[in-house]
Amino acid sequence: MCRHLGYLGRPVPLSALLFDPPHSLERQSYAPSDMRRGGTVNADGYGVGWAAEDGQVARYRRAGAIWADENLASLGRVVRSGAVLAAVRSATVGMPVVETACAPFSGDGWLFSHNGKVPEWSKSLAQLASGLPVERLLTLDAPTDSALLWALVQDRLRSGAGAEEAVVSVLREVDAAAPGSRLNLLLLGHGVVVGTTWTHSLWFRRDEGGVLVASEPLDTGDGWREAPDRSVVVASESASESTVDVRAIGRR
Repeated sequence: MCRHLGYLGRPVPLSALLFDPPHSLERQSYAPSDMRRGGTVNADGYGVGWAAEDGQVARYRRAGAIWADENLASLGRVVRSGAVLAAVRSATVGMPVVETACAPFSGDGWLFSHNGKVPEWSKSLAQLASGLPVERLLTLDAPTDSALLWALVQDRLRSGAGAEEAVVSVLREVDAAAPGSRLNLLLLGHGVVVGTTWTHSLWFRRDEGGVLVASEPLDTGDGWREAPDRSVVVASESASESTVDVRAIGRR
């Protein structure tokens, strides 16, 4: 299992999410509070993606432990953004521990993360994967369930689906093909963040600064709410207001 977060709001330094809070993403990498039998530490890689002032998406990923990266700590103090997705990774046994296997995955202005596991993914998702263009399968970031999930979500987005529809439709189909999957997905871009909780924790907080969705609260302050299991959180941020909707994910 992994830990991830998505933020939309006023521009903040990356360090305000990754390092500064008492239960920052860095701390969650070595002292998570709610892994639910999904491992003990998240030291197999990490990454952060953000929207720059010109709207372009930048990304920084590495294999290894986030707490050992002095470059990211320095970068985090000077880079500011109002749209950030970050994750720390605990690799499933048998999957590669390489930079390209780390979230966030990106494309078309979107950032994506998967916290969980798909049992025997290369077999159980073969039929779903067969609907993707061959060249897309040949250019996956890594041979992992998370990279394939991103390819499936991205394919829905490119076909015209909205962010929530793309994420939830993939979740339902993957759960049907591979029962017992842990499908805690996070998609951010174009003024919206969509997160699902499917056998794991997801919290959110909205304040005057913006909206933060995370596997675990980053501090003990007021305003944090836990999303019920098997639900989707959809948050948006505009110049006038931020909104957060929580809906149950039913099976079709």
